[in-house]
Amino acid sequence: MPKPLDTSAPHLWLINRKAYRAIEKVDRQSIKDQGFDVFSDFAVLEVLLHKGPQPVNTIGRRVMLTSGSITAAVDRAEKKGYVERHPSPTDRRVVEVHLTPSGKEHITSAYEKHAAALEGIFSGLNEDERTQFYHLIKKVGKRAAELAGD
Repeated sequence: MPKPLDTSAPHLWLINRKAYRAIEKVDRQSIKDQGFDVFSDFAVLEVLLHKGPQPVNTIGRRVMLTSGSITAAVDRAEKKGYVERHPSPTDRRVVEVHLTPSGKEHITSAYEKHAAALEGIFSGLNEDERTQFYHLIKKVGKRAAELAGD
């Protein structure tokens, strides 16, 4: 007789953590394989690729980094010629970070390879399962945010 499935909250949390850690390991290795020694360096360029020019503090919030960490990541990208800082056209107090052509080329190629690595993780799910996963994980995340007061 098969053992009953443990769907208790502590067990679901444990399964979620184990899955997250395994996915994160693939994620980090893929980013490293694309030539990024520091996750934040990839994250900065990826935000700019998908969201366009952004103020430094906005990038930091999007990738969940402190102001010091995000400034250091932008500085490293700037030294490599991947980004440039420009004054905002609408607010002189704000400095926006823009991808350079070489930065766009670099992150576009790296992101495509990274996306393929992540696709390998989820390739075992069919489209219906992906849709279910999406809705369930969103639902759990929203409930956790409510309980946390976010």
